Amino acid sequence: MTDQPETFRCGYAAIVGRPNVGKSTLLNRILGQKISITSRRPQTTRHRILGIKTTDDYQAVYLDTPGLHLGGKKAMNRYLNRAAGNALTDVDVIVFVVEGLKWTEEDQWVLKRLAESRAPVLLAINKVDKVDKEALLAHMAKLAELADFKAIIPVSARLGENVEYLEQEVVSRLPLNDPFYPEDQVTDRSMRFIAAEVIREKLMRRLGQELPYAMTVEIESFKDKEGVAHIDAVIWVERKGQKAIVIGKGGANLKEVGKQARLELQQMLEQKVFLQLWVKVKEGWSADERALRSLGYSDD
Repeated sequence: MTDQPETFRCGYAAIVGRPNVGKSTLLNRILGQKISITSRRPQTTRHRILGIKTTDDYQAVYLDTPGLHLGGKKAMNRYLNRAAGNALTDVDVIVFVVEGLKWTEEDQWVLKRLAESRAPVLLAINKVDKVDKEALLAHMAKLAELADFKAIIPVSARLGENVEYLEQEVVSRLPLNDPFYPEDQVTDRSMRFIAAEVIREKLMRRLGQELPYAMTVEIESFKDKEGVAHIDAVIWVERKGQKAIVIGKGGANLKEVGKQARLELQQMLEQKVFLQLWVKVKEGWSADERALRSLGYSDD
C-alpha cells in the first residue's frame, strides 16, 4: 500500500467474551467474508483467528478468540483460556461481546480478566434483534455501572445492524501507523488451517448435540495437481463410540460432511477440490498437552 495519508490508523483489536456470544459471526460481518467458523455450539472457535480489514484510511487487525470460560480442567480448556487471554496483551482496543439481555457469571469473570489489560474496552451487546428495545435500554444502563466502558454499542452481527458504528469506535482508538499487512491480506492463517476449520464446522452443524466435544481435524496433505486441490484430512476422536457417531449409519454423516466441506472449499479456492476424510481414534488427546501441540494447538 502506498501514499497513506498522515492520518492513517493501524492497530490491533481483540474480540473477546464468553463462549457462544457471536464473536466469530461479528468478525466475519466486519470483514465481509468468512474466515472464522461458526455454529450454535459453545467453544466452536479453538484458535486465535486474525482478520484484517484495510481501507484507504485505516487497517484494523481483529483477533477473534476462543470463549473465555469457567470450569473445565482438561488441557483443552486450559489452552482455550490461554489463547483468549494472550490476545489481551499488546492490543490497542478490546471489543467485549455479550449476548442480548444476558449477564452471566462467566461474563462477570471475563470483565475481571479485562482489567489485566490497559486497552480501552468497548462493550458490544450482540443479538439485539431478538430483544425488546425498552428492556435493552434499561440493561445498557445497568451495564454502564459495571466498568469504565468507552462505549456501549448494541449490534446484530447476524444482520449487520450497527456494526459499522462499532467499527468506527474501534478505528477511532487505533494509533497513527503505517499498515502492518499488505492491503489484500485478510488473515494470517493458511488455507490448510482454514480447510481443517471448514471440515470441523460442517461436523458440528451436521451432528449437533451428538458431536463429541473431543474432536478435531488435521490436514495430512494439501496439494495442487493440475488445477485440482487434493486434500486428505483426519478427524480425530477419543473413543471408538465417537468414531461411529462421526461416520454415521452407512457412512451417511461422513459423506454429507465431506460434500458440504468440499463445496465450500471449492468456492473459497475457486477451483475443483478432491477431499478425502478418515476418522481415527487418539485416546485422551484433549487432556494431553503434548497431544494438543502435535495436532496444531499453540498459544499464539
